[in-house]
Amino acid sequence: MNSLNRLQPFALLVLRCVLGAIMIAHGYKKVFGGFHGHQQFVGALGMPVWMAYLSTATEFFGGIAIVLGLFTRFVALAFLIEMAVAIVKVHWKNGFTGQGGYEFPLALIAIAFCLMCYGGGPYGFNFGRGRSGSGKPPKS
Repeated sequence: MNSLNRLQPFALLVLRCVLGAIMIAHGYKKVFGGFHGHQQFVGALGMPVWMAYLSTATEFFGGIAIVLGLFTRFVALAFLIEMAVAIVKVHWKNGFTGQGGYEFPLALIAIAFCLMCYGGGPYGFNFGRGRSGSGKPPKS
């Protein structure tokens, strides 16, 4: 088991990169060409249209930040909230595994929750968090 424990920092890097890449891909479409449609979609869900700016920034810029290891816990919390809203407002009615179901957003919530709890690991910028990114001071 000790040999697997040594892989934990790498596992956190993998989680960050996968979650970040997925969120960047979703935000990219909105930032570079599809924002007006996203605004209309958010409004049609009964939410304030200005929340389209918030969700787009969270996805695109938050995705970049989490890949780099910047503000990992904060960005992971933002992703968790966004995906929870997506499940409630869009995916719930389709069931767990139906077309457009909530299994994928739920998996993203699980990844974000892990990163929120454990931090981004030592591989990243970890602004203001010492070397470990876990909120603990670096070991001397």
